[in-house]
Amino acid sequence: MDGLADWTSSASALLALDIEQADIAEILELARNVKRAVTNPAAIVAVYLLGVAVGRGADPREAAARLADLTDRWSGATCDWRD
Repeated sequence: MDGLADWTSSASALLALDIEQADIAEILELARNVKRAVTNPAAIVAVYLLGVAVGRGADPREAAARLADLTDRWSGATCDWRD
């Protein structure tokens, strides 16, 4: 098991989460794209929001796709996380 998969498995066990269906590559791609299109801290917020949505019953792939669509449509408006 590689380091990321091992850490993810350990963190999931620690939090009593069953993440067998999590697509780590999809989550990382979402974070990378948000970081590039919006701002670095927005990537963390996007992944958190994805987790909240999934925790509330949203389909993981659909929720990620919706966030990806928002990111693709982002007009380059500035985001200052210190506001």
